[in-house]
Amino acid sequence: MKYDEAVEVLETMEELFSGKFKITKRKLDVFVPELERMAFIPVMEKLFDYAVVHPFPPTLADIAVYEPKKNDHLEKMRQWDEEAAKVPEETKRLFEEKFNELLRKVSK
Repeated sequence: MKYDEAVEVLETMEELFSGKFKITKRKLDVFVPELERMAFIPVMEKLFDYAVVHPFPPTLADIAVYEPKKNDHLEKMRQWDEEAAKVPEETKRLFEEKFNELLRKVSK
């Protein structure tokens, strides 16, 4: 979320909870950096859903919606699967034989 979107979230909170939530310099300093780490539209949706049910302003935790972090491990596994598919069957068979032979030697 951009700075102006974060401010819009706070302004919406001020309008929805008039008299109960006032934007201050301190609130800007606390809320904006955290809101900037979130997704704007899902936060606004969550804020509206919250306002329908609750008469008091939400905390950051009440409206927080973070975008999922990219999982590099899944991408690496996909890449390894592709690379493994390119290895000839004969190479795989020889590797398995050598590996089993090594296991037998070590387990004695």
